[in-house]
Amino acid sequence: MSENTNDTLYETMGLVRIVEMNPEGRATLEYMAGTHLCHSGGVVQGGFVTGWIDAAMAHAAIARHGHDVTPMTLELKVSFFAPVRPGLVIAEGWAERAGRKTAFYEGHLKDAAGNVLAKASTTMMLADRSRVEAASKAALA
Repeated sequence: MSENTNDTLYETMGLVRIVEMNPEGRATLEYMAGTHLCHSGGVVQGGFVTGWIDAAMAHAAIARHGHDVTPMTLELKVSFFAPVRPGLVIAEGWAERAGRKTAFYEGHLKDAAGNVLAKASTTMMLADRSRVEAASKAALA
């Protein structure tokens, strides 16, 4: 995938900045939750909340395992604690346990005041990035 694809994804998701990618397996990303991401009552749709935490966990995996790895979600569980409203939100992800091919990560989404709005856990496959990209190109050909 090209950087242009990542830029488009980041823009769609409202990425403000990648705050941290720690080689110990931690990542922090900031997003701007816009009103265009909301459904009734001005609440951000849960798929965006899930995507933000999933991205933080994936960034944490890349920080730990390197840019030659593509984290691919095998299982994802999200618990929502409070409505996410428009404004700045912080997604954090961290390694819980990681092997060579399979890893377990956790994450949460907080508002600007530090209140946890949602938590998630994932099981991911650590795939070889060059193979994933080659398969994507072949599928598009």
